[in-house]
Amino acid sequence: MLIKEQVPPVISPSPNSFAGLMEMYEINYIQLRLLLGDRGRTLGDHIVQLEGHLPILLQIRDCTTHTTTLMLTYLFGSKEAPQGETRPDMLIRISHDALQAEVLSHRCRLNDDLISARLRGTDSLLRCRWRMNRFLFKWLHYLRRRGYSFDSSKFN
Repeated sequence: MLIKEQVPPVISPSPNSFAGLMEMYEINYIQLRLLLGDRGRTLGDHIVQLEGHLPILLQIRDCTTHTTTLMLTYLFGSKEAPQGETRPDMLIRISHDALQAEVLSHRCRLNDDLISARLRGTDSLLRCRWRMNRFLFKWLHYLRRRGYSFDSSKFN
């Protein structure tokens, strides 16, 4: 019997709402679990590089029973010589009991002059979290489509 891996939905949650943000945390958790495999709880640095693509660095910084804190970033270099710039340097906290993943890092550049009229009533902290977690949502989806995986069964 062939069992297919379930892929999280690619339809994004309702923008700029608290309920939508919580849904995005859940979808990001699912995508991270599929990307990380069993590496998601092993402290240290893990690098994956696909032919013709930038290497990805995963740093598991802290792991407890209920949470894992990790940094996910591109290495602008190579697996053998990973010196150079790293971007986007996303610090992420995975809550295993809540089944959610949240971006902890990044600064939002919020300028009221650039906020559209329909978003004026929205909390700026909610917008900031929405923007960062939406980026993670899209980036994880992109990485999985390209075939990146930290699953040890697929490791070199």
